[in-house]
Amino acid sequence: MTSTPDVPPAPPQSDPGAAEITTAFTVNGTPRTVGADTRVTLLDALRDRLGLTGTKKGCDQGACGACTVHVDGRRVLACLMLAAQCDGREVTTIEGLSREGRPHPMQDAFVRHDGFQCGYCTPGQIMSAVALLREGRAGTDEDIREFMSGNLCRCAAYPNVVAAIKDVAREGGDHAHL
Repeated sequence: MTSTPDVPPAPPQSDPGAAEITTAFTVNGTPRTVGADTRVTLLDALRDRLGLTGTKKGCDQGACGACTVHVDGRRVLACLMLAAQCDGREVTTIEGLSREGRPHPMQDAFVRHDGFQCGYCTPGQIMSAVALLREGRAGTDEDIREFMSGNLCRCAAYPNVVAAIKDVAREGGDHAHL
């Protein structure tokens, strides 16, 4: 039996069709610019280029909601949006929810109601929950479940997530004015 010698991997080939552009947008209130290939997603730009690792990469296919952020105040899946699409826009990540060193009311409610277990999906859950309140969709438990259905939790903390959202809604909704 013969063995195959280890062969080092071939060096990466540059893609002649790829174009690098500079995208200027505001992230969590701070103007930022990112130079990246036109195919780089907002998720990868946030995590790899800007060091904002609170936004999680779950499925990378738009099915789990772990990468939920706000763009111009609306929730989006950062894995499905290109960074170039954010030129001139306002992006808010989980890191941008706190004000003056204090957690957002939704973050506090998630802690009080144990709305997380492993915590991996929690940033996306919180970003969706904040948007859900802003959209006025927290009327009933069924409404909350429906409008949070794009955010999956493998630990099944769903009842606690609903309780946290209801708690913040009862207190008057989104106090951070995002």
